[in-house]
Amino acid sequence: MLNYNKPSTIVITCHKWLAPYLVIEVAELGLVTTSVFATGVTLTGTLNTCITLNLNLRCASQVLYSIKEFYCNHPTDLYTAASSIAWHTIIPPTGYFSVTSTVYHPTINNNLFANVRVKDAVVDVMRKANGDRTNSGNLLNATVIHLHWKSDYAELFIDTSGETLAKHGYRKIPGKAPMLEALAAATIIATKWSGITPFVNPMCGAGTLAIEAALIATNRRPGLLRKNYGFMHLLGYNDATYTTQLQKLFDKIITPPNLTIIASDLSADAINITKINANLADVEAYITYQQCDFAATTLPSTVGTILLNPEYGERLGSLAELEETYKRIGDFFKQQCAGYQGFIFTGNLELAKKIGLKPSRRTEFLNGKIECRLLQYELYSGSKRTDNLPTL
Repeated sequence: MLNYNKPSTIVITCHKWLAPYLVIEVAELGLVTTSVFATGVTLTGTLNTCITLNLNLRCASQVLYSIKEFYCNHPTDLYTAASSIAWHTIIPPTGYFSVTSTVYHPTINNNLFANVRVKDAVVDVMRKANGDRTNSGNLLNATVIHLHWKSDYAELFIDTSGETLAKHGYRKIPGKAPMLEALAAATIIATKWSGITPFVNPMCGAGTLAIEAALIATNRRPGLLRKNYGFMHLLGYNDATYTTQLQKLFDKIITPPNLTIIASDLSADAINITKINANLADVEAYITYQQCDFAATTLPSTVGTILLNPEYGERLGSLAELEETYKRIGDFFKQQCAGYQGFIFTGNLELAKKIGLKPSRRTEFLNGKIECRLLQYELYSGSKRTDNLPTL
């Protein structure tokens, strides 16, 4: 059975351009990243470390624990290497497993073929050890093995997450064009919002940004909303370790005094969806809901952060209307939001020009396949200050 205290390489994957926020999260847990790449970070830790990461990370997708690195230049090499692993000490005899992969090799034009070669090796090892064929399939709700193969280098991991961590589990009603929870969390981290000053989210849609803000401010971690992970389906798993770490999450919940989070939207359906999702996330009471045009949002007198995620204009015939909307956002910022830190998350920089303000900072993000920017605006009261604006 697996030793949950044995150190190995851990790779935490994420959506493109979220890695800098993973670094921040990992550091907050007292851990040190050893490398950073476009879609993730690496560090050294144990399977128990993986439990901590799975329960706490807001911006991650998968937490992968390395079990074997090897030379691989042909599917036969893959089968041979996978067959050398004592899978019967990892997967329960009556367990279920699945295989995922990222493969960049000329002999593979379909990742499913590589997955099958790994599955064949696992099944053969398990049959020899236990006498029965282990069940396998495409579900990610039990033991998950991940293959990374690029050029002549390959590595096999245990995916300790299983289902992606990027979905935090509370959004049962997605609403219109919802922002992924991990992306919303990273966006809020990128604003450097303190979690104490007001957070205002006009055009809230399904409420993901407002809900993630409430979760961050109250230190509610994603692990509080999820009950199944890949690490729970490995030989050697001790439920007491998980239960202890879960209790620590409950113990660390805070209630900041005078926390103000406002979610507004013109659509009554959007407000209702936001309330339902916020209730499932256990933060409904921390959010003030306003059904109104974004420009009619009632702003607290204490300044804070205001963040809008308007439409990008992908639908035919909507651009002219959106140009007016973006212009009105600029007017709203200039006329009503003095002293606030203003942010626009958009996938259309041409429309953003209609805001009529020069952003002090532009941060890259990817929303699905759309390249986006988080644009920051210093909303001064009176004349513009002459001190240097922040840069990336």
